[in-house]
Amino acid sequence: MTRHGLVAIALAVTVAAVVGARGSSARGRPRPRQAADASEGPSRPVRADDDPVVSDDPAATPTAPRPAADSVPAPTRTPHPSQRPALGTPADWVELLRLPALFTVPGDALAGAAAAGRAPGARTLLAVGSSLCLYQAGMALNDWADRAEDAAERPHRPLPSGRIAPGAALAAAGALTALGLALAARAGRPALTVAVPLAATVWAYDLGLKRNWAGPPAMAAARSLDLVLGAAASGGRVRDAVPSAAALGVHTLAVTAVSRRETQGGSAAVPLAALAVTSGVAYALAPPAMALRLPADRGGAAPLGPPGLTRAPGGAFRAALALGYAATVARPLAHAVLNPSPPLTQRAVGGGIRAMIPLQAALSARAGAPVTALCTAALAPLARRFARKVSVT
Repeated sequence: MTRHGLVAIALAVTVAAVVGARGSSARGRPRPRQAADASEGPSRPVRADDDPVVSDDPAATPTAPRPAADSVPAPTRTPHPSQRPALGTPADWVELLRLPALFTVPGDALAGAAAAGRAPGARTLLAVGSSLCLYQAGMALNDWADRAEDAAERPHRPLPSGRIAPGAALAAAGALTALGLALAARAGRPALTVAVPLAATVWAYDLGLKRNWAGPPAMAAARSLDLVLGAAASGGRVRDAVPSAAALGVHTLAVTAVSRRETQGGSAAVPLAALAVTSGVAYALAPPAMALRLPADRGGAAPLGPPGLTRAPGGAFRAALALGYAATVARPLAHAVLNPSPPLTQRAVGGGIRAMIPLQAALSARAGAPVTALCTAALAPLARRFARKVSVT
C-alpha cells in the first residue's frame, strides 16, 4: 500500500470519528423542559386565606379577573447547560489526555534508535511526534470507551462529569490517530509500516481487548511497537531493537495487569507478581560488576595488564539508572502488596508509568548511547512534578 493510500485511510478515520461525534452528541442531548416547567414557580401548600370568600349569594362571591390571552407574557427559555456543546477547557483536556504521562513517551523512540545503533536525527523526532499523537489518541479513546464505567467509579473525570462531550473525545482520538500516521509517513515507509499496526493495537485495546485477558498483552505489544518505531524511523536494523522492546513490553505487561484492579483493589497477588517481574527487569538492566578480560586474539593488540577480571566500562552509570528504575517501581508495588487498597494500587500504577523513563534511559545506556540516556533521564523530574497536579491513571 502506498503512502498516499495510508494517508487517505487516516483521513477517512478522522471523518468517521467526526460524524460519530456529532451523532453521539445529538443522541446524548437531554430533552428540553416543557414550557410549563419553566414558567411555574416553586410549589407551596394552599392556605385557607388564599381561598376566595364563599357566600350564599352568588353576587357576593368575588371572582378573580382573568387576564387576556394577549396580555400573558411568553415564558423566557434559557438553554440548559447540558444542551450547549461541551468542548471543555484546556485544563479539562489536560486531565483527559493525562499530559504528565506524555513524558514517558519520547524515551521509547530514543531507546529504539539507540538499540539500532543510530544517533537521534530528524526522522527520530518525527517518530517521537507520531508516538505522542498515537498515545494521546489512546488516552482520549480510552475515556470514551469507559465513560459508562467511569460514571459509576470516577464521576469526576471530564466525560462523566459533562465537562467534555463524548463526541469531542472520539473526534480528538480520530484526529490524533490520523496525525500520528501522517508523521510516521514523513519519517519513511519503514516507520509507517510499524505505526499502522501500532495504531490498530491502540484502537483494538481501547475498544474491546482491555476488557478480557488480552488487555495486558495488547498494551505490552503497543509499547514494544512504539520502541521499534524509533528504530525503524532512524534507519537502523529493527532486529537489534527486539531485546529492548521485549524488556519494555514485560514491564508494561506487569503494570497493566495491576491497573485492572486499581479502582477495586483487594488482591495482593497481582502486585506481588508485578514486583517480581520488574525486579527481574532491573536485574537484567544492571551491568555485571566485573567483566572477564582475555588475552588478545591473533593479530590483535593485547590489553594492558595481565588476563583476569576488570570492571565493565560505564558500569556505574548503567547501575545508577537500573537502581533508579527499581526504586521508582518497587516501592509503590511493595505498598500495594502489603495493603492492596484502591489508593495504594493506583499509586503503584502511577509509579510503574513513571518508571518507564529510567527504564528507557537504562536501555539507551546499555546500547552505548549515554547522551541519549541522560536526555531521557532528565524527563523524570518533570513527570514527577506534573504528576502531582494531574493524575496519570
